[in-house]
Amino acid sequence: MIRSVALGCGSYVPARAVANADLTNVVDTSDEWIVQRTGIRQRHIAAEGELTSDLAVAAARAALVHAGVSVEEVDLIVVATSTPDETFPATATTVQAKLGMTKGAAFDVQAVCSGFVYALSVADSMLKNGLGTTALVIGAETFTRLLDWGDRASCVLFGDGAGAIVLRAETATGATDERGVIASTLHSDGRLHDLLYVDGGPSSTGTTGHLRMHGKEVYRHAVTKLTEVVGEVLIAGGLTSADIDWVVPHQANVRIIDSVAGKLALDPAQVIVTVDQHANTSAASIPLALTAAVTDGRIQRGDLLLFEALGGGMTWGANLLRW
Repeated sequence: MIRSVALGCGSYVPARAVANADLTNVVDTSDEWIVQRTGIRQRHIAAEGELTSDLAVAAARAALVHAGVSVEEVDLIVVATSTPDETFPATATTVQAKLGMTKGAAFDVQAVCSGFVYALSVADSMLKNGLGTTALVIGAETFTRLLDWGDRASCVLFGDGAGAIVLRAETATGATDERGVIASTLHSDGRLHDLLYVDGGPSSTGTTGHLRMHGKEVYRHAVTKLTEVVGEVLIAGGLTSADIDWVVPHQANVRIIDSVAGKLALDPAQVIVTVDQHANTSAASIPLALTAAVTDGRIQRGDLLLFEALGGGMTWGANLLRW
């Protein structure tokens, strides 16, 4: 059996960090209001001229160094993003060129905040089916460029950043039997489109538009659907919540993260939380949080990780990966 084994990870956030207090000059809000409702204390915002592909390349290079893998070994890039550099070509092909990768395939996956979970599932399937040997899976966003800075309920929630993971197809024998992606479960329901979307696009308006969100309804669906999908992926992997060492959730809102952990009877100390530092970075949030916990030593080789996310569409899903 072939397993997609994680060799390393990396991340990047833009240099400009914007605290909640800084936003009071832009919109009618306060640090207390934001922290109480979301847990967010700051976010990073990409500089003028800094593109999603630039963030992705920086995270990819960090992941390759951490993995001890050269770009010449990579033959698959999957970039999860809702904020591509251009309508086409795929941002992944721009990343491919900037990294100097000259073989294999590169393409984007668009599932908004669930993007990394989807991209990891796609890359895992391709590696298991012989369509690559070494993959870069990247979540990268310049999400602040979609925001309506007059909408105080949504503009304070998001930030920019990128994270990446290196996967390699390995035969599951001996010490590697338990490592790698164990199971994935994906869902979507297009009937819920109006709860979270961007009101524009090349086909409809010819413009990018701005993010629109019904926060209370998103929260309600997130807690229910994420709890359900975690149960599904555990069944698919033949495991229980007691087997999980670390939950690395999409970093949307600390109340959602805490509610899901509570419904699964997980110790809050097992949940990686970086939303206070990065805000909601959409498809980048899981690999950003993963890299933070690997870097500070919390996540160790052999630990069982659970990734879970819900985003616009609506889309939602979960992965189990033994680090």
